[in-house]
Amino acid sequence: MKELKKKIKSFSCYRKVYIFTLFFCNVSFLQIPAYILVAFLFCWGIWLTYYKQKTNNTFFKLRFGLWVWGFLAVSLLTMLLNFTYTIFYSALMFLHILICFFIFYGMHTEPDFDFKNELYTVARGIVYITTIANFIGIFCLMFNIRFEWYWIKFTIYENRFTGIYINPNLLGFVSCVAIFCCHILCKPDFQNAVNQRKVSKIWIVACMCTSLFSLLLCDSNASMVLILAYMIVYIVYQFFAAKDGLSPAKVTMRIVALVLVGTFLVGSSLMFREICQQGFAVVTAKTYSLLDEITGKEQSDTDEQPKQNDSDNNKTAAPSDKGPITFEHENSNIDSGRFKLYRESLDLFKISPVFGISNGNIVFYSQEYANGTLKYTYHNNDLHNGFLTILVSTGVLGFVIFGIFGFRFAKHAAQHLFLQKKTFKNDAYPCMFAFLSAYLFYALFEKALLYDISFMVMWFWLIMGYTSCYIAKFEPMLETRYLFHQKRLHRSLL
Repeated sequence: MKELKKKIKSFSCYRKVYIFTLFFCNVSFLQIPAYILVAFLFCWGIWLTYYKQKTNNTFFKLRFGLWVWGFLAVSLLTMLLNFTYTIFYSALMFLHILICFFIFYGMHTEPDFDFKNELYTVARGIVYITTIANFIGIFCLMFNIRFEWYWIKFTIYENRFTGIYINPNLLGFVSCVAIFCCHILCKPDFQNAVNQRKVSKIWIVACMCTSLFSLLLCDSNASMVLILAYMIVYIVYQFFAAKDGLSPAKVTMRIVALVLVGTFLVGSSLMFREICQQGFAVVTAKTYSLLDEITGKEQSDTDEQPKQNDSDNNKTAAPSDKGPITFEHENSNIDSGRFKLYRESLDLFKISPVFGISNGNIVFYSQEYANGTLKYTYHNNDLHNGFLTILVSTGVLGFVIFGIFGFRFAKHAAQHLFLQKKTFKNDAYPCMFAFLSAYLFYALFEKALLYDISFMVMWFWLIMGYTSCYIAKFEPMLETRYLFHQKRLHRSLL
């Protein structure tokens, strides 16, 4: 019983359980039970937020906490100014923000917290789970195991590889996360800092290969932006983090080399994705023909199947269209309808540009006062741009405060990465900095950054929390310095 109470009060235990439960919310057939569990975990997180403040005074120990206070105050004010029947959803999102700030980002306020061991545990779990999931998805794809059942499009979703996940874009993001975890698990200093069983190189190689393969076949443009930005930012660190000093000539040469390397990476990645998609489309077509010959199945059987399913409106499990797969978007528009959402966001922003309309009112106000582009459906209830969502929800005031918080965090993170005498090349810190930087580009195209209870958003805040622990570790003097020369506010709050 004592052990159970200890686990209930453990912030580290909560973060691990919460992040993996949200991960399984992306997996077909596990989505509903995982979301049910998330509801209970969410309540647990709210209690832990109160408990953490009571026992640890987290609210007054957060790095750059003044800006967090300001953003929370604006969010509350916006909710009151835009009081509608969606106030319950707005309140839910506000509680979600508290968990993001205090339990995940605020992990650096926990005394004697071994954040590297927790990060290693999470990264190792991601590698194991995604490797198994990737193998299952690829096996089903090779043997033509695909079907549609209600919202589940197993293996193939609109001509794109989705594996065992509910959406190809989610498969793309998980693949990027898995590659990132493989990268940090290969860092020797990070491995030596933890007292856990090391991940086998076989698992890391298998995870890396299957994740790259899945990323190419899912044809997620946003995920491709994420992985390319991650590689480019990490290369920038490798080029400019030299501790022996850089002359102007060396800086110029490295900038030119960086531009050339970045151009090559982007061009070669897009070309390789195209070749991989076309090549594997031929392979799957030949494999399916061979399977049909072995099983004695004629082409006419597969042609008639969709007609039989139309009368049932997909209410029962039924095979999906067995036509050829090209692994490319069926929608030829490169924006996939996002430009329409962005135009809608401008109309919503004009309703209340200073204080915003509150996140819960985005769909409601779209129906009442704008063009009605947003609806209460899974694919049309968000602006698909994390920055625009914050701007519309909290107005210019909240967006600026949140931006200052992000800028202060990024400034200190970059200072420790590039200006410290100690090098981090063999540690996980540069990888986390590169991932967070790349995620900012990714947030331009997806439901990311803050207003969404999902693995995608919470992973960002989890990595941000670990990065804050690195910052706190190398800024011990900030705890003893005070603003206004009085012992009232820590300088770290600013």
